[in-house]
Amino acid sequence: MSRTVEELGLSVKRLQHRHHRALTAALADLGVSLVQWDVLRHLHRHPDASLRELAALTFQTEQAFGTLAARMVERALIERVPGPGRAVKHRITERGESIRADGQKRVSAALRRSFAPLSAEQRETLGEILDAMLREP
Repeated sequence: MSRTVEELGLSVKRLQHRHHRALTAALADLGVSLVQWDVLRHLHRHPDASLRELAALTFQTEQAFGTLAARMVERALIERVPGPGRAVKHRITERGESIRADGQKRVSAALRRSFAPLSAEQRETLGEILDAMLREP
């Protein structure tokens, strides 16, 4: 019997929820949430990103991201620097980079454990399937 699209959608959501819980637990003693660590990860990959760019990368509204960024500036995880015109750019601080790097090791380990039941070939196939689905609107 084949799975319905609803069952597949629910399985994807369950795996996403499992990952969220595992990554939240892995990052907890670093003092950052998964959302905060994601900001650090994106700033590492996109130095000097604008608020608008970071909001899009982290799946947040600009208003929500502005609030999050302000808290992260207060904690010296990121800094705001002047950009061209009235633009404001964001940079990861030394403290933020240290937390990002430590968090990356923990996130990678948690995800390796999650995908361990799959062979390398199955992981590649899953990646191809997800890429195909994400190409469609």
